Amino acid sequence: MKLLIYGYGNPGRQDDGLGNLFVDEAQKWAETESLKNISFDSNYQLNIEDAATIAEHDIVVFVDASIEEIDDFIFTELEPNAKVEFSMHSVSPAFVVHLCKDIYPHTPLAYLLHLKGYEWEFKEGITEKALDNFNKAFEYMKPLLKSPELIIKDFSE
Repeated sequence: MKLLIYGYGNPGRQDDGLGNLFVDEAQKWAETESLKNISFDSNYQLNIEDAATIAEHDIVVFVDASIEEIDDFIFTELEPNAKVEFSMHSVSPAFVVHLCKDIYPHTPLAYLLHLKGYEWEFKEGITEKALDNFNKAFEYMKPLLKSPELIIKDFSE
């Protein structure tokens, strides 16, 4: 199974860089674990062109910082959604998956890992509380990244 980890956010806005940090750390970890089935990508925001990238994979996990009222992180399944939402990111992950479904012959299973953030000022550096959330999420995701079929199993039960 080809897995893509796609983090997005602005590392110059404190905790908004959590998605990018996840990609950087997961890539290093995957190399030490010799995991060859995982690809990595990150950007400031999602774009419609990302539909082409995700079409090449069986599973995609989008990773982003969250301002929502969650404890530390949440990991959810994504359904394609044609609704365009205007936010800090140009398009939502659900919209990218929707485009992929409409344009390409293959649509990956898609998931969203939201990491709770706290500070969004224009300066670099993740806050300590957000780093704790990152660490919890990273430990949770490691077995799923080693065995992507566990992700599918988790959501099919």
